Amino acid sequence: MLSQKTIDIVKSTAPILETEGTKITTCFYKMMFEAHPELLNIFNHVNQKQGRQQTALANTVYAAAKYIDQLEVIVPVVTQIAHKHRGLGIKPEHYPIVGEFLLKAIKEVLGDAATDEIINAWAEAYGVIAQAFIDVEKGMYDAAANQENGWVDFKDFTVVKKEQESNVITSFYLQPKDGSGVTTYEPGQYLTIRVKIPGEEYTLNRQYSLSCAPGHDYYRISVKKEKDFDPNGKVSNYLHDHVNEGDTVEVSAPSGIFTLNMEETAPIALISGGVGLTPMMSMLETLADTGSKREIYFIHAARNEEFHAFKDDVEEITARLENGHAYYGYEKPLNANGDHHFEGYLSKSFLENIINEETITYICGPVPFLKNAVRILTELGVKDENIRYEFFGPAMDLKAEEKETVKA
Repeated sequence: MLSQKTIDIVKSTAPILETEGTKITTCFYKMMFEAHPELLNIFNHVNQKQGRQQTALANTVYAAAKYIDQLEVIVPVVTQIAHKHRGLGIKPEHYPIVGEFLLKAIKEVLGDAATDEIINAWAEAYGVIAQAFIDVEKGMYDAAANQENGWVDFKDFTVVKKEQESNVITSFYLQPKDGSGVTTYEPGQYLTIRVKIPGEEYTLNRQYSLSCAPGHDYYRISVKKEKDFDPNGKVSNYLHDHVNEGDTVEVSAPSGIFTLNMEETAPIALISGGVGLTPMMSMLETLADTGSKREIYFIHAARNEEFHAFKDDVEEITARLENGHAYYGYEKPLNANGDHHFEGYLSKSFLENIINEETITYICGPVPFLKNAVRILTELGVKDENIRYEFFGPAMDLKAEEKETVKA
């Protein structure tokens, strides 16, 4: 338990962290990687270069300071991050390293304002926060290891099938190299893939949504090939261009909290943009496999017909559903007279004919797509708890961002 004095000091410094948080976390990562370059085998280099990881950590540290006396408020954030940590192989021994350099960064950025009293209070508070993560992650590691066909950390998987789904998306079917079965998972979860690319000093990790329902004897991920010059594309280009059937990749057990709630019965809309349809494929197939009688709407936006993956699969799956409906649209269709349902960006005028206040919505896609979809759904009166989303990258609260934008 933290003393009231420590709580008061940490809460009083929260406003400073709100304004200086990114400076602190940028300094933190720089110092930590200089002292422990081996940690670059774990962290996403692209998120570091683009500042996304620094911003995400700053937001988390600020939230922890603000709610240090009621950490239960940030449990959802802790759980989301813990899933990513478990997938990447973050262990208890990493937390003292993080704590050491986070405190050094606070001192470096704040200078004399970071008195010994403040640093000591933050050291005590960090210990409590770190232990919360360690405890949650231990439960996740144990669950991953103890389930049927489970394992700890990374395991070798063989690519048993490689299939092109569109001009930019390719599916990889994966089976354990040791001949064991695959674990089950929740629709919407992802795998962490670890590769060692020739010429790269460190291993690279990326997290890809599982794009089929559980119950098969394989995992399937469907990967978008980013442009060669895009730093996000280092792993996706390697997978597309150099990983073929019979090759081996390292995989950690399925993770993630963006999952389909099978207990609900209200109408459901699975809304995706681009490669964001991958977790929706898992959800849609699961709903069909379980004979769901819900009103189910699969809504997908792609750049054009050549970028549209799984079109035939979605039509086949929705045909199996008692109340399944599939809609898709293109930003710039190649065939103006084609059978798509909308053109341009996803709009309120299109969704208002499908969505009502009670519809449960799952959204996945690029951040601009997500922001637009969240805004529209909010305007349509969909309850906050029924707007559920996933994006690829460090955590952020899109609904909070939208509210701040409205205030401004």
